[in-house]
Amino acid sequence: MSIVSSMASKQDIVAEIPRLRRYARALTGDLARADDLVQDTLERALSKWSLWRPGNLRAWLLTIMHNVFVNQWRAAAPLDFPGDDALAEFATRGDQEDTLALRDLDRALQRLSDEHREVLLLVGLESLSYDEVAKVLGVPIGTVMSRLFRARERLRALLGGATPSHLKVVK
Repeated sequence: MSIVSSMASKQDIVAEIPRLRRYARALTGDLARADDLVQDTLERALSKWSLWRPGNLRAWLLTIMHNVFVNQWRAAAPLDFPGDDALAEFATRGDQEDTLALRDLDRALQRLSDEHREVLLLVGLESLSYDEVAKVLGVPIGTVMSRLFRARERLRALLGGATPSHLKVVK
């Protein structure tokens, strides 16, 4: 019997690689580190395959990626974030304003705490449900909701947006 059981085929794992790469790129801000993170994630997933329980393969792989990223972050010196030259890799429609907006968004995302950025990317970019995000990050669903709210508010503030008028600022 192969390392990949009949419950999840090699094609299922391969189908998740683009999502893993996108999330890794958003986490690391660097293509090379993102590819390394995806490779480390897939290597760990295959070595721990006996621990996988049939269910949501994407959530399981994203959980592994999250844990690998956190472990690497803790083990390394503070991350150096990409400069403007790394942002040139983003595809644009050729509109200067879009390029500037994308650069501003990338910079704002990098200024969020890791906890806030992870939740925001898993919900907004990967379209995971709050319950799936809670499982990926190993936190209660209320923590996911709280972090997501704070991440959106912080991102809005970083991008120069006004705080919604119906919310009261509490210190």
